[in-house]
Amino acid sequence: MTPNDVAKYAEKHGAKMIDCKFVDLFGTWQHITYPIARLEEGFEAGYGFDGSSIRGFQAINASDMLMIPDPTTAVMDPFLEVPTLSLICNVRDPLTGSPYSRDPRHIAAKAEAYLKSTGLADTIYFGPEAEFFVFDSVRFDSTTNEAYYKVDSVEGRWNSGRDEKPHGGNLGYKPGYKGGYFPVSPVDTLTDLRSEMVLTMAKVGIEVETHHHEVATAGQCEIDMKYDSLTRMADQLLWYKHIVKNVALKSGRTATFMPKPLYGDNGSGMHCHMSLWKGGKPLFAGDGYAGLSDMALYYIGGILKHARALCAIANPGTNSYRRLTPGYEAPVNLAYSARNRSAAVRIPMYSTSPKAKRLEFRTPDPSCNPYIAFAAMMMAGLDGIEKKIHPGEPLDKDIYSLSPEELKEVPRVPGSLDEALDALRQDYQFLLKGDVFTPDLIDTWIEMKTTHEVDAVRLRPHPMEFGLYYDC
Repeated sequence: MTPNDVAKYAEKHGAKMIDCKFVDLFGTWQHITYPIARLEEGFEAGYGFDGSSIRGFQAINASDMLMIPDPTTAVMDPFLEVPTLSLICNVRDPLTGSPYSRDPRHIAAKAEAYLKSTGLADTIYFGPEAEFFVFDSVRFDSTTNEAYYKVDSVEGRWNSGRDEKPHGGNLGYKPGYKGGYFPVSPVDTLTDLRSEMVLTMAKVGIEVETHHHEVATAGQCEIDMKYDSLTRMADQLLWYKHIVKNVALKSGRTATFMPKPLYGDNGSGMHCHMSLWKGGKPLFAGDGYAGLSDMALYYIGGILKHARALCAIANPGTNSYRRLTPGYEAPVNLAYSARNRSAAVRIPMYSTSPKAKRLEFRTPDPSCNPYIAFAAMMMAGLDGIEKKIHPGEPLDKDIYSLSPEELKEVPRVPGSLDEALDALRQDYQFLLKGDVFTPDLIDTWIEMKTTHEVDAVRLRPHPMEFGLYYDC
């Protein structure tokens, strides 16, 4: 829509307020709300805000920033009682009017522009599968003398002994650990909740293909959106997370995209399907392995070559590496294969159609900032195409059953966020092509992740350590 179209749309739906959203460096939506009378002003001059109060943005001595609404993102907010028009904004410098280099949405736009400039393709499609948990309650805190967390779910296997009936007893329908994949009710208690999430997503223009219970016990779920182009899909993923959390809240529950909230069970990943197109034609179909073109194989080569650095962006938290451990369907070994879900890169084989030919990068998790993560994945793949980096031989065996001798030949993802940030320090040049990423942004990312996350966790005693060392 154009600004004029947005004004007509707002009038048609009786909008009384405008909710302007933009994303901070680490992937969290921020918002501010204005009366609908200020709509035209926003498109013409933008809305001011304090950039020094936003994570990863400005210093306090240069805090003034502008947000400019993107008219193509206009939808009516599905949750607010007062009719409210929602707009996603781009961030700009108020003095120069130029796009802000640390605005993640600007990075995504630059990545799409860079793709077109290479002449290799004109569109990249992403189809992320973001998993999440729905719990009935969560409590946590960390202070000088105390640290704890507790999550609970009526579905949790640990609740098989709780009294669920007025006079005692338990109904017993609890998915086992790693036993939550596809059970019908009464084991799966969340079908209606997920359906409500899907219907709400439709209200903001998200097309959903399916939803289901995931492998872990205690309410692990997945809703799959239809693929879309890079920036549009990043926009949709933030709506997806917003809707999941708010629908859960309306039902008296809580949803989290934290990669590993439960010990001893599967974590939540975000497998990312990718394909390049040009002139409306798919470029990843060919006569090579698993029906792939040379371009697709080189793209995989770039992903695998830069995967350790990509983890610092696509698996951006200390908790991400609780998930990236062997034995929990997490792809810790950097290999590729057709159909094999234990490989970091899988080639889905459901369809022989060239339009369906794609690769699935299984390492990322849903705690990432999708604008930055999608852009980084694409830049790694393009580097592979430009340099003709062949990924080597596929690994079609069950990687988790390989002997130690065989595993020595297979590279692995980093074992911690600290290790991933080190990999990014050593391997970031591929991100700078086309000025998609800037050295300033990468330095800021590494510094803030180290100071506010790595060090914050490293310096605190862990509850398990009391059991291990208190009587040492």
